[in-house]
Amino acid sequence: MNRARIGIIAAAILAVATVAFAQKPDFSGTWTLDPEASQMGPGPGGAPGAPAGTGGGGRGMGMPTGPVTIKQTADTLTIERTIGENKVVTTYKLDGTASVNTMAGRQGGTMTQKSTSKWDGAKLVTTITSEGPNGPITRTEIRWIDGATMIVEGSRPGRDGTPMTTKQVFKKTT
Repeated sequence: MNRARIGIIAAAILAVATVAFAQKPDFSGTWTLDPEASQMGPGPGGAPGAPAGTGGGGRGMGMPTGPVTIKQTADTLTIERTIGENKVVTTYKLDGTASVNTMAGRQGGTMTQKSTSKWDGAKLVTTITSEGPNGPITRTEIRWIDGATMIVEGSRPGRDGTPMTTKQVFKKTT
């Protein structure tokens, strides 16, 4: 009888642990970039791996200039941020199907980005393709939560074709 009871308890613990591991994080809230903890890669006047805001590709390279607000539902992630003077809203489907977002481009034009997002455990992996001056540019963002911190690691080809990586660290404010 005791063995059966222990077996049932062990199975229940395993089931709870499996469900807890499979849960996806909720990115909803307002997040503020922590420039000291972020690494934005090379940029105008900066060295590789320079913190955001130090000339190392910081705020001038598509970085938010204010808080980032995220709304998440079971099937979409909507990110609202200000870059320079522009309010940018992007929506990603979370089921692996394609999302299309249009935003301000160069010289007053618009730019279309196509993306797919999928879960890899507790991390959301988004692959984004947009048209560059020399053809398509594909970049990847991997987003996850560590306590009250959201981390977004990005990779894309640099201007010379070598891979460029970034790490944005955000603190949750609400």
